[in-house]
Amino acid sequence: MKKGPIRPAGDPGAEPSREGSVLHPAPRDDDAQFERHLRPKTLSEFVGQESLKANLRVFIEAARKRAEPLDHCLFYSPPGLGKTTLAHIIARELGVNLRSTSGPTISRAGDLAAILTDLGKGDVFFIDEIHRLSPLVEESLYPVMEDCNLYVSTGKGPGASALKLSIERFTLVGATTRAGLLTGPLRDRFGIIGNLSFYGLPELEAIVRRSAAILGIPIDADGAREVARRCRATPRIANRLLRRVRDFAEVQSQGSVTGELARYALERLEVDAVGLDALDRKLLQALITKFGGGPVGADNLAIAVSEEMDTLTDVIEPFLIQSGFLARTPRGRVATEKAYAHLGLKSPSKTLDLL
Repeated sequence: MKKGPIRPAGDPGAEPSREGSVLHPAPRDDDAQFERHLRPKTLSEFVGQESLKANLRVFIEAARKRAEPLDHCLFYSPPGLGKTTLAHIIARELGVNLRSTSGPTISRAGDLAAILTDLGKGDVFFIDEIHRLSPLVEESLYPVMEDCNLYVSTGKGPGASALKLSIERFTLVGATTRAGLLTGPLRDRFGIIGNLSFYGLPELEAIVRRSAAILGIPIDADGAREVARRCRATPRIANRLLRRVRDFAEVQSQGSVTGELARYALERLEVDAVGLDALDRKLLQALITKFGGGPVGADNLAIAVSEEMDTLTDVIEPFLIQSGFLARTPRGRVATEKAYAHLGLKSPSKTLDLL
């Protein structure tokens, strides 16, 4: 395999934004640079996802011994759990280059050809939001993934022909937050499929302490725990909250993050003790007060809180469901007993019947 430095890549996989929300702000260049600075470089530095990491170690070591590219990988999870980071780690562990893009940016087969013909043997090609590839581009990927041949149509009408291009063997790493939207033929062409789950509190505390050490932020155990328990079980959000807490610490606590300071800062940011922010509470409030606790369709709920449907289903809902505040039923979204209790509202008896 060819050795070389990993190419710098942008961050096309940033999660859908929510204007005015500290947990999901509109993406900015300095945010992407901040996240890349804290990104683990090796599997040993990557905290959590132990089963997936153990398997990847075996697959990577086997590929090294055979001097072959790693089999194509697909990672799926809610945003911010480490899919992009794993793609970078795989390239670094294999000692090859990485080329990064996202599904919506590859609009034509020609765009795909330009990228693939530039890959060297064993390189990693990372496609974030792979479920958003156009059907034409996706179909062009099939023969490339199977036998490294890319067919590009030339001309139009009766005189059209297909040009066959030989591509170096490479590793495609796909990432998606919507695994259910992947077509069967595309999913079946991945030899390694991994699901990244939400993180536990001890893992999140370790991530916060590691990030604080990299940034040179003095933080005690209570401070790390407070940030970890309010980050929606998501490392990306933990790092984002740490950055904001650091601002309060530098202004009001000589730069040191204590439990008391972290609680004060996060309350100022309207992030409550279980990690819900103002928009999360707004959604639950709308579900209960405007729709009687449900069931209600996601489209109506998105309109009620003035959010895009994809943001509602991909960003807001997963943690609310995981934490037991919201349930998806065949008839629509339903607020749970826990949601009523969290908002200090009385729960009607029908909630239990619907669940």
